[in-house]
Amino acid sequence: MLNNTKYNSIQTNQHPFHIVDPSPWPFLVAFSLFGILFTTVCYLHELSINTFTFIGCIIIFLFSAVQWFTDITIEGTYQGHHTLAVQQGLRYGMVLFIVSEIMFFFAFFWAFFYSSMSPSVALGCIWPPLGIEALNPFGLPLLNTIILLSSGVSVTWAHRAVAYAVDESNLEESSISDSNATNYRKEAIIALVITIILGALFTCLQLFEYQFAQFTLADGIYGSTFYVATGFHGLHVIIGTIFLAVCLMRHIFYHFIKEQHLGLEFAIWYWHFVDVVWLFLFVSIYWWGA
Repeated sequence: MLNNTKYNSIQTNQHPFHIVDPSPWPFLVAFSLFGILFTTVCYLHELSINTFTFIGCIIIFLFSAVQWFTDITIEGTYQGHHTLAVQQGLRYGMVLFIVSEIMFFFAFFWAFFYSSMSPSVALGCIWPPLGIEALNPFGLPLLNTIILLSSGVSVTWAHRAVAYAVDESNLEESSISDSNATNYRKEAIIALVITIILGALFTCLQLFEYQFAQFTLADGIYGSTFYVATGFHGLHVIIGTIFLAVCLMRHIFYHFIKEQHLGLEFAIWYWHFVDVVWLFLFVSIYWWGA
């Protein structure tokens, strides 16, 4: 089991910060992402691309990302480099990342409201434009809303269970019994499994919705704003589901304790961000926009 003293700065350094070793993973991740973006843009413009180049970039990205996060997990979980000061810096970084994601979706909402609140003559001066049969917001979109909000409840349950769990090495000093600690651990695992299942179900229903929609990405401003906004949100749901699945495996292998569970904490922040964005999408694009 982990020892709590590792979370204090007990190294010989005169500062509580962790100076990371040189790593090739940031460069490889950036290089592979550029390759994925470049080949995708070429495909959208019907330019000749090598399929193996695209697949190779994806493989390099996945391999580099896994190795990078493995190194971070080792630094924080086994080597004890994530001191309180480092944890605070990581939290600031995650907050800034979520803020950047908010700005990312703000651009999509801006494009949607700009076009919908003052539709041009080319759109027939109405919204949705002529020829567009909007989706019923109280069908699959409402069901997906219920599913995603339910997943927000279950992931909060998981966070609460981990927060009440204790390091087994300190059970004698804790007021929580061994059986209660085991129960909290089981609750966290069950709650994470429920959240992952709900996230996967949301993705499947959204794909089903796309399959039977009466308009496509090429159907003017309505189709482009709808699919780009909801599609990127769907991508975030997939990423969040994978994030939570990794946290589930880490929790099974005792990587999280009450004093330090930053990985799970960040996954929960990200998932709540996804929930809030979907509420705005449902109210504005599905309900008001239709």
